[in-house]
Amino acid sequence: MLSHEQVWQGIDRLALRNQMSPSGLAKRAGLDPTTFNKSKRITKEGKLRWPSTESVAKVLDATRTPMRDFVRLIDGETDFDQPVVRSPRLRFTRLGALGEAASTDAAGFPSGNGWEEIDVPLIDEPNCYVIELDRDVGPPTYRSGDLLVVSPASGIRRGDRVVARLSEGDLVLGTMLRRTTSRITIARFDGADQEQGIEVADLVWMVRIVWVSQ
Repeated sequence: MLSHEQVWQGIDRLALRNQMSPSGLAKRAGLDPTTFNKSKRITKEGKLRWPSTESVAKVLDATRTPMRDFVRLIDGETDFDQPVVRSPRLRFTRLGALGEAASTDAAGFPSGNGWEEIDVPLIDEPNCYVIELDRDVGPPTYRSGDLLVVSPASGIRRGDRVVARLSEGDLVLGTMLRRTTSRITIARFDGADQEQGIEVADLVWMVRIVWVSQ
């Protein structure tokens, strides 16, 4: 039988495995940053408070962690290897500027010959590639040097984290809020609750962020 302490230790170990604090893990999953605070694990009356199944599901999805791995973390295993796959990586000379040799096609798939390769966790998403940030974008969630694994083949739903490329060449990173036949609204990472409306005619492509290495 799982104990209260074991489950919370699993959360803490999951955060460490992803090089984050418990509050950073909560933010990554779109939860309140205090969701996993130690002060919230026991009520003022001394009653044990457990993480909800919804919050656990969200952090596992945000970190691309299978349930079996989370169970192993609960059991105290921390030294098991995470499967990796080699994936193309695109470096930016500045955020929003694609290199001359490495580029993408009209659907957001890699093209050109200026791509490097890097090992990333094995993700069940076809045609993934990596975008390396060259500056902070909405810190502390996304910082310079972070690697964003994106999937141009994945469907995008409301609430998904995305990278959108506009016709003038700029990249917009944020959460997809609304989509109509003519307009997309994104909550940008680089502004507190800053929403940006993008006309579909001005959108070159939009890809879903499926994993982030920090």
